[in-house]
Amino acid sequence: MPTPFRISRTRALVALLLVGTVTACSADSDTSNTSDSSASKATETAFSHVHGLGIDPADGRLYVATHEGVLAVDKNNNAKRVSDTADYMGFTITGARTFLGSGHPAPGSNAPANRGLIESTDAGKTWKTRSLGGKVDFHSLEYAHDTIYGYDSTGGLLRVSKDGTTWDERARLAALDITVSPDDPDRVLATTQNGIATSTDGSKTFASGREPALAFLSWPKPDALYGIAPTGEVRRSTDNGTTWKTTGTVPGSQPQALTAVGADRILAATDKGIYESRDGGTTFTLRVPASG
Repeated sequence: MPTPFRISRTRALVALLLVGTVTACSADSDTSNTSDSSASKATETAFSHVHGLGIDPADGRLYVATHEGVLAVDKNNNAKRVSDTADYMGFTITGARTFLGSGHPAPGSNAPANRGLIESTDAGKTWKTRSLGGKVDFHSLEYAHDTIYGYDSTGGLLRVSKDGTTWDERARLAALDITVSPDDPDRVLATTQNGIATSTDGSKTFASGREPALAFLSWPKPDALYGIAPTGEVRRSTDNGTTWKTTGTVPGSQPQALTAVGADRILAATDKGIYESRDGGTTFTLRVPASG
């Protein structure tokens, strides 16, 4: 069992991640004084922060939503920016070449600071607004049971939509990430400063957070719920988050994103780069090193 000091330190790190993400997002939402020339200086692969990871079933490529656009990574780990240099926050792949996202426009753009729900149907090259443009910045998006679950950082609440156009407002809470049970659309988990908060009514209400305090979650299979601690440890639960076992540690610190593609395949981003595990988080291989 973790010592009280360790628990307190982990909670503090989650709190810092919560504040840091919101602060960075707010600072970058004002693009009026940034010129296009500064954006053009970015290289094809440079990125300073990762907000989302996913595998496109169309070609098996890894796609990375970053502070400076969307990158595509091939099987040889060659990365290339495929989008503009906008800040892509909430990010999830819903089907072949079909992505959902949110965030802020590219530097120099006159577009509203908050992009609402945006969608790409050409593997991240172009994006269009689906809803809530100018109103909402989703910091976490999940697609499960033909439903979109989003954490609206601007309002501090969960939103749920069947069509990506009309939304139900659900519980209000301070969260960093959310995930949804693959076999129960009503079971939604959120990472908070006090630990993992659980909803059993589709995110209308949440119980108080419980240990462990994790930064990001991903739930690809009923018996394979993964989480990453602010210190990089990867944990797995086979009982809906009741108990957890540490499987390994992602190199680096300051975790930025986590996506489990299957029961044993995990993608994670830290300050050192983007890593992949094929053994349930026991070992990790570097795919793309951090560049900024």
